[in-house]
Amino acid sequence: MTKEALINKTLQTLSKLPQEKIKEVNDFAGYILKKHDEEVLQKGIEHLTSNSKAFEFLKEEEDLYFEDDLKEKF
Repeated sequence: MTKEALINKTLQTLSKLPQEKIKEVNDFAGYILKKHDEEVLQKGIEHLTSNSKAFEFLKEEEDLYFEDDLKEKF
């Protein structure tokens, strides 16, 4: 189903609901949009930082801690 067809079907369904239920759907759609925007922003930040040379020095730095350092010793 195309995006336009889904929108039309959703509008038909919404037209059958009472106003308070339409408000709930609107609030939920706003929540989903906000979540989507945050995901896009997060992926953009990840892309920028992974391609940045700002943290390049960390690749050359020797490891200070190892997995054995995390294990509890009795």
